[in-house]
Amino acid sequence: MTGAYEKIVRHNLDRLYRDLPKDLERALPARHRERRFVFPAFGQRCVIAPDGITLDGRLQTGPVGILISLYALHAEPRETRLQPLRAFKEFPDSMPYAGAFAARTEQALVPAVAAIGPVAGRIVEAFGGHSAPEGVGGDFAFVLYPLPRIALCYIFYEADEDFPAAATCLYSANADRFLPTDALADVGEYTSSRILSLAAQGAAAEKSTT
Repeated sequence: MTGAYEKIVRHNLDRLYRDLPKDLERALPARHRERRFVFPAFGQRCVIAPDGITLDGRLQTGPVGILISLYALHAEPRETRLQPLRAFKEFPDSMPYAGAFAARTEQALVPAVAAIGPVAGRIVEAFGGHSAPEGVGGDFAFVLYPLPRIALCYIFYEADEDFPAAATCLYSANADRFLPTDALADVGEYTSSRILSLAAQGAAAEKSTT
């Protein structure tokens, strides 16, 4: 039985391939061969094809598949403008999603800040990211690209005797050119989920060597 999410992914792919944009390869950007578009997404190898979307070979029939299909539908050959970084609440019509964004994108990372720091380099590499712009603050910070045109800057504060740990997520200045606001909130959530997964893998690897 086809689920509701899968139907949305299928509908979006049908829309995309019904009138495939001639500049989609440049807009995503992606490598293109035989109606298949390959590019990095959420720290994995993404393939968009007429029959489905995969990440590292796994078919995406849930929310992440919807996000990637929406990204393809909104793609335009415009460069990412990283600065000035924007808080999620600065995007139009963000209020209905602000609470969920704070809980699932930022607060979800707080218990893992101590585990994220030691594997920050691995996380940055997986997402094709780089160091945070000068002056962003925090005990450590980095920029990730969950989708090629959308950058997220994560800023982390480690716990000390005066303050608890904290995490902040900011968006590239023109992120809303490439996805609707509600989808941008989901991009933050699933990027944070991937960060947690990579941090857990790093902790497990370290434990196995001791």
